[in-house]
Amino acid sequence: MNKSILKTLLAGSLFATIACQQNSKQESNITADSTDSVVTILDSTSFSGDIDGKSVKLYTLKNSSGATAYFTNFGARIVGLQVPDKNGTLTDVVLGFNKAADYNNPKEPFFGPIVGPFGNRIAKGKFSIDGEEFTTPTNNGPNTLHGGVKGLHFQNWDVKTVNDKVITFALTLPDKAEGFPGPIHIEVTYSLSDNNELTIAYKATSDKKTVINLTNHAYFNLNGEGSGTILDHTLKLNADKYTPVDSTLIPTGELADVKGTPFDFTTSKTIGQDIEQDNEQLKFGKGYDHNWVLNGTKVDGLNHAGTLTGDKSGIVMDIYTEEPGIQFYSGNFMADNVTLKNGSKDSFRTGLCLETQHFPDSPNQPNFPSTSLNPGETYTSKSVYKFTTK
Repeated sequence: MNKSILKTLLAGSLFATIACQQNSKQESNITADSTDSVVTILDSTSFSGDIDGKSVKLYTLKNSSGATAYFTNFGARIVGLQVPDKNGTLTDVVLGFNKAADYNNPKEPFFGPIVGPFGNRIAKGKFSIDGEEFTTPTNNGPNTLHGGVKGLHFQNWDVKTVNDKVITFALTLPDKAEGFPGPIHIEVTYSLSDNNELTIAYKATSDKKTVINLTNHAYFNLNGEGSGTILDHTLKLNADKYTPVDSTLIPTGELADVKGTPFDFTTSKTIGQDIEQDNEQLKFGKGYDHNWVLNGTKVDGLNHAGTLTGDKSGIVMDIYTEEPGIQFYSGNFMADNVTLKNGSKDSFRTGLCLETQHFPDSPNQPNFPSTSLNPGETYTSKSVYKFTTK
């Protein structure tokens, strides 16, 4: 064969190989969804790292429809959750980061973790059990929020079991950690069904009488991470009452009717419809950051807490729970402080939280459902996030 022809063929082959490799690399990292947001395909090697001298890794659950959930043992967090939109395109509906180290940020600690041992707020960082007073860190103005400075969210959990559909994280919180009596032994199991149901099952025991209120603090945007605000999402909450708060967001003890107020989500409406009303409660929270009292609407034995729908994606998220309440937080304090998986910022109200729970400050509110856990008892709770499309 002529040498010049051979060189030309070899050069063309090399160019084609390089181009193919480059295209393959691009395709393995990102895909575009129908809402023009970018879905990042997380990589275990680049995600992993060490925090407090312990290995932090990425774990993946995947179902037969292609839905994929990502987790890490640092805070037993949800890192990402890709579900099909109305066109069948996978959309990442949970905000998060693509490196473990980015979660170790005291200024923005609550992206996706399990929070506790007492999720939400405790007034002035104090509560009593059988006449003995306990003091917890005041990390939210004068109050304790989500278990304190380190809580459960800045702990390296053990991975007890893991397969394609289920992962169980386990942690023992020592006695007096963050001021809570214990030790408290906690397990959290995430499972992903072929029906696109993400179930979170909680279990806890304690060696001493304590208080417990576990929940997950994922930020959702059903149009996809980085797709804009959540104000045009529609929300329905099966709750006729909510718990009004004082200026520090501690419940007053009242169970107030939602009817005739901006807190009425008994019929579906956009989140932005009433959020800017001249209302004292909205001013206290700078938007919605309140607990709704579920009215007992049951589906398969669980409270149907509510339904969230993405206006662009058509993704519908139904929440079912054993808990009596749900905290709806509309992302009022998001302020471009961190960079998310797809390169966007955590801008104002670009994510929301729907946290199944017992009511805030329950240890100090005797008329609220009890959060006490006695030695010899086992705390269990289950919440299901089911994804469909309209």
